[in-house]
Parts: sequence; structure tokens; C-alpha cells
Amino acid sequence: MELRHRPIRKLLFTASTVALFGLGACGQDQSSGGSASHTPEQAKTFVDDTSKELRGLFETSAQASWAKATNITEETIKNEAAASAKVLMAVSTASRAAAAYNDVDADYDTRRQLDILKTGSTAPAPADEAKTKELADIMSRMEAIYGAGKYCEGSKCLTLDELSDILADSHDYDDLSKAWVGWHQVGQDLKPLYARFVELVNQGAKELGYDDVGALWRSQYEMTPEAFAQEVDRLWNDVAPLYNELHCHVRAKLGEQYGTQKVPQDGRIPAHLLGNMWSQTWGNIYPLVTPYPEAPSNDVTEELKRQNYDALKMVKLGENFFSSLGFEPLPQTFWERSMFVKPEGREVVCHASAWNLDFGDDIRIKMCTKINEEDLITIHHELGHNYYQRAYNKLPLLYQDGANDGFHEAIGDAIALSITPNYLRSVGLMKTYKMSPEVAEQAVINEQMRMALDKIAFLPFGRLMDAWRWDVFAGKINPETYNAGWWELRRRYQGIEPPVDRTEADFDAGAKYHIPSNTPYMRYFLSFILQFQFYKGLCDAAGHQGPLYTCSFYDSKEAGAKFSAMMEMGKSRPWPEALEAVTGTQKMDSTALVEYFTPLLGWLKEQNKGRQCGWPAS
Repeated sequence: MELRHRPIRKLLFTASTVALFGLGACGQDQSSGGSASHTPEQAKTFVDDTSKELRGLFETSAQASWAKATNITEETIKNEAAASAKVLMAVSTASRAAAAYNDVDADYDTRRQLDILKTGSTAPAPADEAKTKELADIMSRMEAIYGAGKYCEGSKCLTLDELSDILADSHDYDDLSKAWVGWHQVGQDLKPLYARFVELVNQGAKELGYDDVGALWRSQYEMTPEAFAQEVDRLWNDVAPLYNELHCHVRAKLGEQYGTQKVPQDGRIPAHLLGNMWSQTWGNIYPLVTPYPEAPSNDVTEELKRQNYDALKMVKLGENFFSSLGFEPLPQTFWERSMFVKPEGREVVCHASAWNLDFGDDIRIKMCTKINEEDLITIHHELGHNYYQRAYNKLPLLYQDGANDGFHEAIGDAIALSITPNYLRSVGLMKTYKMSPEVAEQAVINEQMRMALDKIAFLPFGRLMDAWRWDVFAGKINPETYNAGWWELRRRYQGIEPPVDRTEADFDAGAKYHIPSNTPYMRYFLSFILQFQFYKGLCDAAGHQGPLYTCSFYDSKEAGAKFSAMMEMGKSRPWPEALEAVTGTQKMDSTALVEYFTPLLGWLKEQNKGRQCGWPAS
């Protein structure tokens, strides 16, 4: 089954506005605060005591964040900010204190947890308490401004969802431009807040011994910041040829739809024509680029409606997938406390997300479910987070996270890759069609095109989001050049162009959720590589024979056992070991992704013969 426009979701480790923990660079001394007077016993006591203190603060902050996300009011914003301030201060204090044990000959678990503490926050707060409170308030308000954002003309106001529906459904060039520009105005109010946010978190990072926050983020992958940046470049260079072929074909089809004056065939694609507010996934323009319109469709939206599926029934179906792998049913509290649909009469953050509020069984999802194929996939993805959270909830607090921050997203999407036509037939959502070999081949190309409009189209966006922030944190891009720097990267990597001229009065990066919420984005880029590695490893465990794209490991206890073994490791072991548990290799690799899309790549190359592919870099 192909993914259509599926929004990228925020993983909430503690359900705070901040993803609090990232994997520390083992053995790296990021501070000069070591002390030979400390003993291994004192180091262990410090880790145990700090974990107990943080756990209580995290749970309080999680409850406040859930209350704000499901009911945005001035009171819930203030409550979340107050709770987050305490967390930020505690995490920053713990990070600085952990560095005092750098020279201690501690046991493996103590040393690893000390390293995790040293890189404990994606938004390190300054030591100054007033600045920490200011930082917490800014972070809460940025997310609230985004969550409540609207575009208004007179008395008529449109939410992001409503504007996104225009981007998804309309083929009127001017209406699309108006909707795109309307939403991107939300960034203007965020820009001064974000600029101050950068100042504060960079001060916090420097106090921890890092050059800036970007260096801290890149230190969380069991390698140096420089080595990680090179690893990202390697992975991008491996998959860029796939994206370039897709871009070339899509540009040609959009030129047919809107005219080559508006979509130059040797230039960049206007951003508002790709069916998504951020051009991150292009699934909504599938009708314009369908390779074989007469071939049968695998979209099950109408079948879901015909069978009277509601949000609860869709989530139950997702639970059934995991049960078929051998996982225990979800706890009753999940059904009682989750938010499955948008409530009436209050503002909420509809951005779908998975939560664990107590480091135990209080797992939940939050989304404004629509009865369609897209949200069916989203549900399977979010449940992947929840089952991962539950798998490692017996571990010490500091190990309760993904092996690296790409793992959580990749697990959810590996499940989604397994939602194939065979799976949908097995659960009664798709009928069996008899097709000639030619029609069957056309159906495969259609299916892969729809998938590529999500998976392949996303890759450069996933790559550039944190590239922009790394440069912002490093001072290479400053508030006076925020927008110019943003569009330089989008032109270079995505080959897209804004529909109208943009200036520094705009803050288009802020119109993307993960900027005001300060959620690192590299996890998503990595997850789009890792998910195919996980998927292939689980398909191998299930004994799959045939092309990779046909595999569903649904109902395979062998795949479930392998999956569970990896998830139960949490962050207790280096991520290459967790990767090896499922894939047999310790190296992130795009081979499985390329293998998956082999049929489409051949078809695209044939279609692009005679076309002038590529675009100006700047």
C-alpha cells in the first residue's frame, strides 16, 4: 500500500515541548569539568539520584504538555511553560554536573548514562534561572502560536488543516498560491521569538562545552559531529539520483498541467504546486502524475467509509497488526486517555504524535483522525512509537528512548511499509483482482509512484531542515538572513521555488512545525533510510520470497521476535548494535531503499529520456 501525503509527526520522549534526550557521543569529553576526586560509587549514586529527580519532573511536565496540546488556553500555556522551566533547569544542571565525572573509571551503564546526561537536552538552558524561565516561556509560546495559527480574510479564517486541504485538492494556480502565502504568514510572529531562542540555547550549549547547539545535536550519534555530518552527506549522495529522476518527471507533468511558463522545464518547481504546504511529500499530486490511470487503484479510503470505519475502529486495526507479531494488547488506559478525534469547542495541536506520560504503561496517541487511507497509515506509524515505548519501559530512565533518534520514526514506517495489498486483502479492506501481466506491471509502477511521492520526495527536505538550523546555531545564518538561507537550501536540495518573492520580513522556516517546537529533523531523514533496512531485515526473518516491495511481515512471529529484541534494547546499547539485531549490519545503508524502488527507477529513466533534468543550484 502506498503512502499518500503523510505528515511527519513529532516524537515526544517525555511529552514535553522538548525532546529531552539524545544519545551522547561515548567517550567524548565535552567539558573541562572532570574531577579525579570522584569515585565510581559516587558516579553511580549521582546517576541514580539524578534519574529519580528527573523522572518526577518529566512526569509533571508531560501532564502539563498533554493538557496544553489537547486544550490550548493561556492557562495551559503558562502551566506548561512553568513545568518545562523546571525540566530545562534540572536537565541543564544535570548535564553540567555529569561532566564532573568525565575522568571516573565507571562501569559501562554508569558511564553510558553519564554521557547521555551530558547531551541531555536539544534546548540546553543557560545556568541563569531567569534565562531558563524565559527560554521555557518562549518555547511554549512558539508552539502555541503555531498550533493556533490561522489565515484570515475579514471574518473568514482558515486553519492549517483547511489551507492544507486547498494545497491537496485544488489545481488552480492562484488559489494554491494564496493558501501557501496565507499559512506562511504564521512565521512572521515567530521570528523574534526564535532569534531570542537561538541566543539562549546557544549560551546553554557553550556552558556545556559545545561550540553551539548544532554541534551538540551532531554529537549524539556515537561519532564526532564532523563524522556525523559526513555520514549524512554520504547517505544523501546515495539517494539523490532517485530524487533527481522523480523531480524531472514530476516537473514535466506539472508543466503539462500549468504550462511551461509557470513551470520552466529547466528550472525549479514552484513550491505551492506539489500538494503539500512544505513540499515535503508530494502524494496529493498523484492524480496529475499517475503513470497508468486506467490500472486498478489500491487506495482504501472509500472502502474504509463503506465499512463504516471510525477513528476507534482504525486504531483497533492497527493494534491487530502488532498483535499478529506477538505483542501484547494495548492497555485499557490507552483507549481511555488518547485523543483520537478533534474535540469540539477548543483549540488543540492536531499534529499526530505518540506519548508516554509516566515511563510505564500510560501510552497514548493524539491526532485529529480522518477516515482515509492516509490516517490509517498514520495510526500504524504512531502505534509503532507506542509499542517501542512500552518495549523499553523496564529499562532505567535514561535508556528509555530510541537507539538513535531515527529509530523511533523508522520503526513506525517499517510497519507502514508492510501495509501492502496482500495485508489489506487479509483484513478485508481490499478485493482480489485478476490482472494480466501487463496490467499487473502497470499497477506496480502506479503503486511505487505513489510511494515515491512520499518516501523519495521527502529525502531532500529531511536533509535540509537541520542543515539550516546547524548554520543558524553556528551563526552562518543570522536573523537578517534567515529566509535567504532557508531558500538557498531549498533551491539547492529540493529544486523548488517560492510562489511569490520572499523577503526577510518573512520567516518561512517558522511555518514548519518542527522549527517552533524545536524538534530535531535529522531523525526523519535517517528514519527514511533506516525504515527500509528494518523492513528488509524483518521480511528476511519472515521468510519472504520475491521482490522486496511485495513483502508484508504481518502475522510473522519470527519477525515480531526480532523486532521486539531490538526495541527492548532502547538506548542501553550503541545504536549500531541495535541496527545489527534486525539487519545484520552496523552501518546505515540505502541499499534496501534503492532495491525497493528498482521498478520505478527503471520506468522513470525511460520517461526522462530527452528531457533536460536538473535545476540551477541557486
